[in-house]
Amino acid sequence: MTETIASEAPKDASPTVVAQHAAMLDALPFYDTADFDDAARGFLGTIENAHVTTAQGRVVWSLEPYRFLVAEDAPPTVNPSLWRQSRLNMHHGLFEVVPGVYQARGLDIANMTLVEGDSGVIVVDTLTSIEGARAAMELYFRHRGRRPVVAVIFTHTHTDHWGGARGVLDDETLSSGEVPIIAPDMFMEHAVSENIIAGPAMLRRAQYQFGPFLAKGARGQVDCGLGKSMAAGSVALLRPTDLIIATGDRRVIDGVEFEFQMAPNSEAPAEMHFYLPRYKLLNLAENCTHNFHNLLPFRGADVRDALAWSKYLGEALKMWGGKAEAMCGQHHWPVWGRERIDIMIRQQRDLYKFAHDQTIRLMNHGLTASEIAETIRLPKSLEGAWHGRGYYGHIRHNVKAIYQKYLGWYDANPVNLDPLPPVESGRKYVEYMGGADAILERARKDFVNGEFRFVAQAVSHLVFAEPDNAAARALLADTFEQLGYAAESATWRNSYLFGAQELRQGMPKAPARPAMPRETLAALRTEQLWDVLGIRLNGPRAESMRIVLNWKFTDTNEAFILNLENCALTYVADAQADDADASFTLARSTLDEVIAKLTTFPEAVASGKISINGNAMRLAELMTLMDEFPRMFEIVEPKRTTVS
Repeated sequence: MTETIASEAPKDASPTVVAQHAAMLDALPFYDTADFDDAARGFLGTIENAHVTTAQGRVVWSLEPYRFLVAEDAPPTVNPSLWRQSRLNMHHGLFEVVPGVYQARGLDIANMTLVEGDSGVIVVDTLTSIEGARAAMELYFRHRGRRPVVAVIFTHTHTDHWGGARGVLDDETLSSGEVPIIAPDMFMEHAVSENIIAGPAMLRRAQYQFGPFLAKGARGQVDCGLGKSMAAGSVALLRPTDLIIATGDRRVIDGVEFEFQMAPNSEAPAEMHFYLPRYKLLNLAENCTHNFHNLLPFRGADVRDALAWSKYLGEALKMWGGKAEAMCGQHHWPVWGRERIDIMIRQQRDLYKFAHDQTIRLMNHGLTASEIAETIRLPKSLEGAWHGRGYYGHIRHNVKAIYQKYLGWYDANPVNLDPLPPVESGRKYVEYMGGADAILERARKDFVNGEFRFVAQAVSHLVFAEPDNAAARALLADTFEQLGYAAESATWRNSYLFGAQELRQGMPKAPARPAMPRETLAALRTEQLWDVLGIRLNGPRAESMRIVLNWKFTDTNEAFILNLENCALTYVADAQADDADASFTLARSTLDEVIAKLTTFPEAVASGKISINGNAMRLAELMTLMDEFPRMFEIVEPKRTTVS
């Protein structure tokens, strides 16, 4: 960018946004404070400001930057409904759900649930970071006494529910193999694959979803809907030792019976619920939280199945409705009382079913995804339920996810079959609309009138046509900002405000992408390692090349042929090629160390860890064809580098 506008500070909310907030205050039941009572119930103690650091003093998690949320009334720059949710998510510490079951909340975006057995404690979900998990365990021990961990349960495959496991199980306990690690069927496959193949793009997009580079404050990041943000500590994946396969499976752990329900392809591709008869406690993981969840996160993922999600909640109601006296999840705060629990499950069940069925109904009338989003309205009984509000998901983007699941990205209008990409179409739009000055003149008038959605569309074309046009960048940033101030969804707000910040200041400076941790590499099947290598291959640079490499792994007794041909990298398991250019024999763990940059391939060869037959330089040739993915890339403006 030739001219920066970094000096432009965040603006005030426009009169249009202030009026929208006033209307929401009148429309929603802000007099209902039951959630605030529930969020505070059972409080035993906490860590000051929920402050967690690494051994070196780097902050992993802290709620101190959010102290501005002490104010009861929302400022004009924050949607009042989102402000309410943001304040609820400020409760932190150790809480008693029922005698014998406790939760560490507010030390991460997710919760840790601790179930006391006859002799020890069962830890359900271990937060995102090892440091956060250690802090949560110490807080529990401080108030409940030091007890051995007798089992660890992962409710589903997202990192904020298993990343801190090494903070719960120390090396000695882990090596003993005496503590079961229990997870839903297909946990490893999905925990490893979901964020690795598309990981580089997902992590960049997640900056928009969670807003980690935004300043915390009334004109910046206030929440993520599910909690405050993502923890920034160390993460390690532990392989489960026991899988729950089917609904109805039971386990007795340290005297406590667990009844499980499978819920695959709901909020996560592998997820499960459980009920504890001893404590009359129901845990629905992340499928029945205090917001309308999302069916397609902004970071990207497989589209989630709203119909299946609804059916799982209906099945849970059938299995345990009227039995549970307390219900907790792995985000937010619990609910108590059989009637309240059943009402919440029914409303959440019907929320996902309504979104699914009405999207399909309108789709079958011929409406496109954007037309459905503009048309659909929640019924009053769901719209007025606080836990149905779209703080993390939103009806307007969830219906688009449902449409995508059934019909894909194409709306069948040929104009959208092969449109010009953003830069080329932006230039033509600017030309058709009479040039940059004409666009800006009209857009400024619409901005004053509060027509922010169209102003964003129009001026974005100008930014892509003329990325160094400071006036265009400034107006688009101001427009995104107002859309962010108006948004009830935390993820929408974060996306708009981060887009505005990048237009004004450019992309944040971020360190180079670190090597993949050895623990995560060890969890990958070798086939998955080859798949990850394959997506890094620069196909155009591999034109007319053929390379065949044999691999034998002594510790896993695996054999593979790795084959580059037709600009694609493929592999064959349990085979060796007679015409291979080179053959490598090594431990799979040695390959993990090389990829994790703990050693180099030549060093491993020199130390005798790798033996080679044939032309080893063919592997070096293959590696020169591999792309290194950038940690940052442009989103709200054209790419500054050419990718081929």
